[in-house]
Amino acid sequence: MTATGSLAALATASLVRFGHRFGRRLLLHLAVLGIMILWLVPTFGMLFNSFRTPADVSSSGWWTSIAPPWRFTLDNYEHVLNVNGLGGAFVNSLFIAIPSTVIPIAVAAFAAFAFSWMNFRGRDILFVVVVGLLVIPLQTTFVPILKLFREVKVGDTALAGSFLSIWLAHTGYGLPFAIYLLRNYMGGLPREVFESAAIDGAGPATAFFRLAVPMSVPAIAALAIFQFLFVWNDLLVALIYIGAANAPNLPLTVAVANLSNSLGGEWQYLMAAAFLSMALPLLVFFSLQRYFVRGITGGAVKG
Repeated sequence: MTATGSLAALATASLVRFGHRFGRRLLLHLAVLGIMILWLVPTFGMLFNSFRTPADVSSSGWWTSIAPPWRFTLDNYEHVLNVNGLGGAFVNSLFIAIPSTVIPIAVAAFAAFAFSWMNFRGRDILFVVVVGLLVIPLQTTFVPILKLFREVKVGDTALAGSFLSIWLAHTGYGLPFAIYLLRNYMGGLPREVFESAAIDGAGPATAFFRLAVPMSVPAIAALAIFQFLFVWNDLLVALIYIGAANAPNLPLTVAVANLSNSLGGEWQYLMAAAFLSMALPLLVFFSLQRYFVRGITGGAVKG
């Protein structure tokens, strides 16, 4: 009887613990689901309104378009691409975002490897200085850097207002975080691998390209997501270094901001433009998401 009673008590306690864990997990899942719904409802509203006619947008809510009959149209996208010039602004954003993502990642990878695996005087102090640049507000740098860019000439024209100026600006703004993340990740790579390579005669360049970079792909991909999204969604830096008067070089964010002023009553066009601006970042994120968590957690706890 005693053994039977003990087994029954253990079974009851296990059921109680399982019930508590199940209840906590259920509440967590419901909370996450609620947050997802709150986040996705405006996105779906923007998507459906971007395919609706002006009469439908002004007469009924977007949720009425889910049920048939469907009267979706691509005229809104054709209008903003051709009439409002979002096609050229989209190309400008690509021309700005891709180099502004590749350049700081490439420079930061070299610097992170040096901080992690190369011994030189003042290494730790220099790394602290680089990380300290993270706390400097961007706004405090606009005036001196813009004055410098106006004094520097590329050919017969000033550097300010060109694509090169914003590439350099985004590189400078993105390097502190990029070096911090990659250094912490590379610093956590197995030391034995680099020691074995050094014994076999591999130099720093070989160790960097053959070992450090391939093993740091998750961190590099996570950094690429952060940097690309920052540059793609940037409005202030583009306006400062390219200039509002230099309209042919302005990115998509500036064009959408101008649409919000000029198309305040034509919501369907504004929705189409906004969805165009978010389509490519979503594609980049979902393409690299498998590396995202590994890269962030690795860079956060190692080093």
